[in-house]
Amino acid sequence: MKEMFLGEYIKQERLKQKITQEQLCKGICDPITVSRMENGKQTPTYNRIRAFLQRLGLPDERYFALLSKNEQEIKTLQDEIRADCIRFERAAPEDRPHIRTAGLEKLERLEQLAEPDDRIVRQYIMAERATLGKPDGPYSPEERLNLLLEALRITVPNLDLEEINLGLYSMEETTLLNQIAVAYVRMGQEKKAIDIYRQLLKYVQKRYCDGMSRYAGKFALMAHNYTRTLFAVRRYDDALEVAELGRKVCVEYAHYQFLPGLLDLMGGCYFYQGDLDKCKEYYRDAHCLYRIIGDDHNRLLLEKEAKERLGLEFPF
Repeated sequence: MKEMFLGEYIKQERLKQKITQEQLCKGICDPITVSRMENGKQTPTYNRIRAFLQRLGLPDERYFALLSKNEQEIKTLQDEIRADCIRFERAAPEDRPHIRTAGLEKLERLEQLAEPDDRIVRQYIMAERATLGKPDGPYSPEERLNLLLEALRITVPNLDLEEINLGLYSMEETTLLNQIAVAYVRMGQEKKAIDIYRQLLKYVQKRYCDGMSRYAGKFALMAHNYTRTLFAVRRYDDALEVAELGRKVCVEYAHYQFLPGLLDLMGGCYFYQGDLDKCKEYYRDAHCLYRIIGDDHNRLLLEKEAKERLGLEFPF
């Protein structure tokens, strides 16, 4: 078996894809850093290596790096903050303030640990602030959108939302694009959000077609949000097409988090198309999954919709 250093591996894959050093590192670091890495003269930080591999569409879990104590602290803090943000978004309004306070305190510690030129960590901090808000409350929809755009432009300085397909992105950057689309929806600009989702889904399908198992969860999230937005503007045929893509990925790669939501939306689409039998079928499946995973909020909403739309109560 031929041994290959990480720098050699990245160089080989970069050349195979006809990507220049400048394209690979744009917005992250100077090209000289990539050159030194490929020649075995320098080992970039953990975050930069992951970003390079993701921009190349390569697996980022198969390499081993010795993290410095500082890098390990940063990684641990990022994991904790990410968990806080998930809890924050799922929490009841009365529980959010103390989660916000704890999360913002950790972001301050992270800012102190990060090097001034570490753009990836700076981007992470700004994106999570957009979720948690300010000490005295959430950002307005416009403030949140501007913060997310500013965060993405740290590593994608020439961002053009009309030509997303021309860019080269890490998965963190595609996550930011998804959040930007959500922000447009919250501002009532569904058309803008739909255009972003259309380009984003196409990019992820093309870029990670050979490694979808690693990014299936991200794809399912984007498909769910895209479907929900199409449903909101009554584009039911398009919504069903996107939802089916998301459903297949959820099932094939065992990422079930967004599966009940996709099935729920598909049932709604069939209702408005007049196919009540299919509506019932998808509602039944979605209700079953909501119950199994303990998502009482969405289960109760679905029960209400089934009663109003079909005059039925579960089980049916």
